[in-house]
Amino acid sequence: MLGLKLKTDPKWVNIAEGNISEILSDHAWCEQKAATNAITLIINNSEKEELVTELTNIALEEMEHFKMVHNIIKERNLEFTRERKDDYVNQLAKFLKKDGSREQSLVDRLLFSAMIEARSCERFKVLSENIQDEELAKFYRDLMISEANHYTVFLNFARKYGDVEEVNKRWKEWIDYEGEIITNYGKQETIHG
Repeated sequence: MLGLKLKTDPKWVNIAEGNISEILSDHAWCEQKAATNAITLIINNSEKEELVTELTNIALEEMEHFKMVHNIIKERNLEFTRERKDDYVNQLAKFLKKDGSREQSLVDRLLFSAMIEARSCERFKVLSENIQDEELAKFYRDLMISEANHYTVFLNFARKYGDVEEVNKRWKEWIDYEGEIITNYGKQETIHG
């Protein structure tokens, strides 16, 4: 369904399990950044009522996920570490088109968002299927479903606001680009690392 070029090696879960505090902290920050991204899209496109409504729901859901992860950190007496930059997302951001109309910029930002949600969904699936901690396995299975929904929302809005054929062509470019950069990741105890 996601169309990603490269699947995460399940051995990445061993790295994540080696530092649960770090993976959970990073995950919490990813949820916060996803909420911020949705809010930024709302701010920059306030005239698009349907988009604002859907992204408001996503922003609230992402912050609810942040709260859920933060609660797990607290319940387990783990350290909530400081936010770190997300190299994967920064690499993806380099692929955003810098020229074009406002509408084209919106479409590309929606595709960028869909790409992040797709990879997060895939990582949550790998965690849910391979982590030894049963509570976290169920938690990540539930979140995987949510991320898949977010991915679909972003992709569908890109197709709504852009020429479907052009959007599908650009989405393939995003998939190919992500397939190239993801080979450098999967070696750290971060969601995208």
